[in-house]
Amino acid sequence: MPRLHRVVVLALPGVFPFELGIAARVFGAARDAEGRALYEVVTCSVDGRPVATNADFRVAVERDLTATSEADTVVVPPIDVTGEPTPADDALLDAAGAALRALLSPPEPGRGHGPAADVRVASICTGADVLARAGILDGRPATTHWGHAEVFRARYPRVRLDPDVLYVDDGDVLTAAGAASGIDLCLHLVRRDHGVEVANRAARACVVPPHRDGGQAQYIDHPVPAPADASTAEARAWALQHLDAPLDLATLAGRAAMSVRTFTRRFRDEVGLSPNRWLTQQRVALALRLLETSDLPVDQVAQRVGMGTAASLRLHLAASVGVSPTAYRRTFRARDEAALPA
Repeated sequence: MPRLHRVVVLALPGVFPFELGIAARVFGAARDAEGRALYEVVTCSVDGRPVATNADFRVAVERDLTATSEADTVVVPPIDVTGEPTPADDALLDAAGAALRALLSPPEPGRGHGPAADVRVASICTGADVLARAGILDGRPATTHWGHAEVFRARYPRVRLDPDVLYVDDGDVLTAAGAASGIDLCLHLVRRDHGVEVANRAARACVVPPHRDGGQAQYIDHPVPAPADASTAEARAWALQHLDAPLDLATLAGRAAMSVRTFTRRFRDEVGLSPNRWLTQQRVALALRLLETSDLPVDQVAQRVGMGTAASLRLHLAASVGVSPTAYRRTFRARDEAALPA
């Protein structure tokens, strides 16, 4: 039985309780087809002592920073950054930053493979402040909560901040915008590790949407239509059942009994994406699922998802996941075979 991927959640002073539990909930729900766990999730503080949250209680943990030495993924939930940290809190934040820097640093020559070989660090919301304070985000693309963006940019001008997206995947360092986008980011990591099918099962277990693209807008002025307003929801549901058909704006707008202009505006208000971009995302997601779970030839997968030709599917997958359909299928078939008991 292969070793479980170890996720370490780092609880720091002023941590937000809801986001502290996201990693355990999402990664804990990720299971293979036989129901076996795929991740081990543990929580630590810097010194192994109880941590004050931003609510009216403290959380007790059993591990200190040494837990990160065996981590494959470290998650840094948000902390309260509205006030000045105490000298004691400053020391804890500095110790946490030093440990995270060490995890991501390449091993010294002659010392073999250090922990940085495959370790990744992910932050949620103001957890990005912890990474930025440690210099980990210098020169990197990152995001944080839109309401904190101006303060963050002033404090950490070396970070290439994008406050308009849900999450940013920069390889070994990932950042998410806020509470719900922390769920999106964890599902994205599950999808990156084990594919669409496993991530979808985890999402269903958590009763959350299976996929929101990282580039989707954080802040939508009118995400829920007023009761008297028409919605694009029915048209979206219908489109998901007909992805193999040539869906254009006029067809979708007709399903919602709206003009194309009104439909496009309302769709963007409700979803945060244009209809065409949303359709492409849904088609890519279905294509990945079919590549993982079926033996359909690539050209038939392309037809099933409404992309027409294998060449078109290759272009879209190259833009989305960076590999060809054949390479994607081979990768996940190899992982599945490696996970089988001897």
